[in-house]
Amino acid sequence: MNIPATNPDPGIWTGPNILTLSRLFWAIVLFVCIAYEWWFAGLIVFGIAALSDWLDGVWARRANLVSSFGRNMDPLIDKVLICGAFIYLIPIPDAQIAPWMVAVVVGRELLITGIRGIVEQAGIAFGADRYGKWKMILQCVMLIVFLSVQTFRLEWGWSEIGGTLHQWLYIPLVWATIGMTLFSGLQYLWKATVLLSRPKVNS
Repeated sequence: MNIPATNPDPGIWTGPNILTLSRLFWAIVLFVCIAYEWWFAGLIVFGIAALSDWLDGVWARRANLVSSFGRNMDPLIDKVLICGAFIYLIPIPDAQIAPWMVAVVVGRELLITGIRGIVEQAGIAFGADRYGKWKMILQCVMLIVFLSVQTFRLEWGWSEIGGTLHQWLYIPLVWATIGMTLFSGLQYLWKATVLLSRPKVNS
């Protein structure tokens, strides 16, 4: 997302940026819900967080309030939300999230954040591509499905429906998510290597 040179940066305290920052609060509430196994509440909270993630970008673009702060803070808070949720799911047996899976998710985010900083410091744009977006979508869908499954089985008494969704939808989603996380991370690494290997053209 590029800001036209004629438009000044609107600064930090804009509506879209406040909405972005509010997602940090919802992330903390989500972690509490997972820790105490309040599954339906967690599902609602994650839905609010996901909605705010979509809404802040739409609002910023339509109101011409795209800012440097928002462009950097939005993906950072997304990482806190997703990585934190994965970490809190480790001790939940039904989640079937192994520590190595969390290491893949967190390690990928740290690596790509570092790489993006290096590439952009060299004056090269290095935003999210379709693989990174697919990865984020899969992670969100996986979390929504798990929170829904736990709500069905443990809070609403729909054990048969929840069990079926857990086996035939949630478990495949876990592996698809980890696979896409690995693939997108390696793809970003390769892309950065190619970009940084190009000879610089002196203007």
